[in-house]
Amino acid sequence: MNIDLFQNFKWDFESNVEINEKSLKIEAHPKSDYFIDPADGKRILNAPYYHTETSKDFVLKAKVSRTFKSVFDACVLMVMSDETCWVKLCFELTDLGTNAVVSVVTNGVSDDANGVDIQGNTVYLQIVKKGDLFALHYSLDGNDYKMVRYFKLQLNETFKVGFVAQSPTGEGGTCFFEDITFDYQPIKDLRKGK
Repeated sequence: MNIDLFQNFKWDFESNVEINEKSLKIEAHPKSDYFIDPADGKRILNAPYYHTETSKDFVLKAKVSRTFKSVFDACVLMVMSDETCWVKLCFELTDLGTNAVVSVVTNGVSDDANGVDIQGNTVYLQIVKKGDLFALHYSLDGNDYKMVRYFKLQLNETFKVGFVAQSPTGEGGTCFFEDITFDYQPIKDLRKGK
């Protein structure tokens, strides 16, 4: 991805951003998230989301990092069909006190699945879409990706793809997205992510 492609990006809930050739720095707003609680249906849909629109299959990768302060602070790769259908792959400070790769699939309501714990405050994340199939991956080195989740979700013909900075319980913070690639090339093995 290069800065020319970022020119096609736009905001839901605009925030401060710094854009370089293959990186973004986005400020989270206080008390910001995308989540529809499965217990009571309460919606929070207010986090800064910097995205483009497409109708194609894709692979989105980024090295993400953050200095975590509050529970559920996260740097997020997100695919959104509409306000009741989306996918988030997060690097998050969990309510268990760990920095972890967390996935949320929303189809009417949200689920919430903690994945692997990460030592430190940096990890590589990847979302792959092929038809109605999705695979979410993480990597410690940007080369060897491991699957977090594999599932089917039907989106609208055109949907959003991009980056979220969230702070559901906190007062904000800075998310760093580096080494970004966004490709429309087909992928052979969704589970392996390549």
